[in-house]
Amino acid sequence: MKIAVVGSYGVGLTMRVPRVPAPGETVSGGAFQEGPGGKGSNQAIAAARLGADVSFLTAIGADDFGRAATTLWRAEGVDAEHVVTTSAPTMVGFILVDPSGENCISIAPGALDELDAASIEPFRAEIAAADILVVSMEIPLAAATAALRIGREVGTPTLLNPAPAQELPDAVWPLVDIITPNQTEAPVLLGLAPDHGLTDAELITELRRRTGGSAILTRGGRGALVSDADGTAEVPALRVEKVVDTTGAGDSFTAALAVAIAEGRSLRDAAQFAAAAGAHAVTIAGVIPSLPTRDQLNPEIGSTR
Repeated sequence: MKIAVVGSYGVGLTMRVPRVPAPGETVSGGAFQEGPGGKGSNQAIAAARLGADVSFLTAIGADDFGRAATTLWRAEGVDAEHVVTTSAPTMVGFILVDPSGENCISIAPGALDELDAASIEPFRAEIAAADILVVSMEIPLAAATAALRIGREVGTPTLLNPAPAQELPDAVWPLVDIITPNQTEAPVLLGLAPDHGLTDAELITELRRRTGGSAILTRGGRGALVSDADGTAEVPALRVEKVVDTTGAGDSFTAALAVAIAEGRSLRDAAQFAAAAGAHAVTIAGVIPSLPTRDQLNPEIGSTR
């Protein structure tokens, strides 16, 4: 089972502060934490932990953050041979979090801004050899589109995790076999106004119409809606004793969905497997520590069918 992932890598620099400073003010007493992230990298690592042979394409800088990334991927068994190293710095996000949990985030894309359509072409053979291609949108749209187009050209099924969401051009929709937005992202992708008034069922129907393929609408604690040629069905969320951190749940869900589809499961069975992975992730603090291995999931759900 082989999965190709095209997406982002970055480092989160988080400062928990007593309060967010006003302009020109300095506030002391903060607690600092640094950690690897980026949706593409998280998804690649999650898929590898679930037993997939994973090839990953992103862009990093020739800096300490970039070198730490290659060490991480090597340790997790992710093939990063095609990762692009640029003169720009590795992406970082600066995050201020106050005691209530409210945050302010500023992102410097750095190397990711240099990932373009030409950067994707050397990855064509990896995409062609994969059972599924996973693309997320923390990279320039031109690069994401190029990856999806190559997937279509070589006959590899494409899965678009459209986060962060932006309105998709008409030319992109037919390149997507499976799209997986949440309730907030779906209207943005479709170019709808905030007061669009559509139900979840109507949103997922429109997503399917645009792609001509399948769609999954994730709904947090309400589970997910799955829509394909067999119709639309609900996949319930799995209950957990305590939610600790939801940060890695979406990436865990996406990776597990891709793994299950690559194994040949139906979309609904794959979504159930993905829900189990997402449920596991919310019980553990931090993104990388929360990404499950197959042994950590319910044995019946985690087994290969």
